[in-house]
Amino acid sequence: MEKLKFIELNVSKEILRAIEELGFEEATPIQSRAIPVILEGKDVIGQAQTGTGKTAAFGIPVLEKVDSTLKSLQSIILCPTRELAVQVSEELKKLSKYKRGINVLPIYGGQSIDRQIHALKKGVQIIIGTPGRVIDHLDRGTLKLDNVKMFVLDEADEMLNMGFIEDIEYILEKTPEDKQTVLFSATIPEPILKLTKKYLKNPEYIKVIHKELTVPTIEQGYFEVKEGDKIEVLSRLLDIHNPNLALVFCNTKKKVDDVVNSLQARGYLADALHGDMKQSQRDRVMSKFRNGQIDVLVATDVAARGIDVENVEMVFNYDVPQDEEYYVHRIGRTGRAGKEGRAYSFVAGKEIYKLRDIQRYAKTKIKLLKVPTLHDVEESRANLIIDRIKTTINENNLEKYSDIVERIVGDDYTSLDVAAALLKMVINLDKKADDVDKEFERTGAEPGMVRLFINVGRNQRISPRDIVGAIADKVRIPGDLIGSIDIYEKFSFVEVPAEYAKEVLEIMKDNTIKGKKVNVEVAKGK
Repeated sequence: MEKLKFIELNVSKEILRAIEELGFEEATPIQSRAIPVILEGKDVIGQAQTGTGKTAAFGIPVLEKVDSTLKSLQSIILCPTRELAVQVSEELKKLSKYKRGINVLPIYGGQSIDRQIHALKKGVQIIIGTPGRVIDHLDRGTLKLDNVKMFVLDEADEMLNMGFIEDIEYILEKTPEDKQTVLFSATIPEPILKLTKKYLKNPEYIKVIHKELTVPTIEQGYFEVKEGDKIEVLSRLLDIHNPNLALVFCNTKKKVDDVVNSLQARGYLADALHGDMKQSQRDRVMSKFRNGQIDVLVATDVAARGIDVENVEMVFNYDVPQDEEYYVHRIGRTGRAGKEGRAYSFVAGKEIYKLRDIQRYAKTKIKLLKVPTLHDVEESRANLIIDRIKTTINENNLEKYSDIVERIVGDDYTSLDVAAALLKMVINLDKKADDVDKEFERTGAEPGMVRLFINVGRNQRISPRDIVGAIADKVRIPGDLIGSIDIYEKFSFVEVPAEYAKEVLEIMKDNTIKGKKVNVEVAKGK
């Protein structure tokens, strides 16, 4: 079965209206095949990767089968990570926009359990949760599964990898036997197969074949580089392509931190996402990435599960993934909705053999590319300036500037001389701007901020309000833009937006805070 219109899948008018608002016209293959079967009430094993639309494949039937007049829990969806639980919850809320009376609640660790208990008491029909937090609620008696009619396991193989199989079985045992069970997984290893035989009743097996997983609009390539040269190659590629949003994947949490530190030291707006981070930190980083406050997100595979951000232009495999499946997951983050994307892999030493396995598995050709030189980077910058010049010319409104050029052009100078001199000035200004950026590297601040040292502290009875008030008053910077403030006995640190840093340094030099003369300097990195 190929792609079908959603209306052909007997989807209700309320769901169709929401789908139309989201801009989807045709169902993906997994949606075309799974939605009718799940709506019939059959148990289903769906084999599909991230990026194939599997959330809607089970999410639409879940919403269609819920009785909004009943306030009891009717459907439960288990996900391996908090990020995926939140993503699934957000998608279901969008799809149910015009279906009144449906309450969807994500429950996961890292969020206040009291808040979740309060929401559960109000009445929830659909829960999307991680195994650990669901069990926590079951043991507390704050979650009852007696009326569950539909049970969904999303990314079952990942839950197996994370050691959740026993937890899944514990939860399944608490549900009614006559429920409908749907399982989605990228792969079906033996333990997952045993689980389906034990808990699913005559399931229909639906599989999306590999060739539908790699998007033809993604340019795939790899660079043979030494491990120690990867950060330099990554920096050159970021400079040449200048992507609005880029994802960098590493195999370990330590590597993620190392790469982020190196990128930040080079002036890139980069941040990390991995399992050692608190949920509040993850949420903050993802919000910044979605809003474009950071343009390079460095992540591990597990932490990146559930990331669904539009307009990711490039994906970098800083490490070749250990599992062939992960390669498909990674590159699927770019080239979405028919847009072009690039996926580049850095290959060091014996990693070339793993890359060959990936090519066989994904049935794709990954081209060997030449590592860009510093000259290539300079050439790219020159091309950007040329594009800016052409855009300015096409916008017209150059009359008064043409008059100035005519005053210069004469016996001694040609128009070409004038253009070359102006271009030299522009390039030199760009270089000076780069030098200013380097002055603010390694200050230990959040991306986009600069950390400043002030030589007064608690001994001078200085409070955060005093520092914010002094800077906001003298520099005319909005107080809410000033970042974290740390006050010690004899000194303090304050973070300000990078674009205000130079002005703050100049104006606050030898100025006063609470009547005390201060010295403000750029902080040294933590």
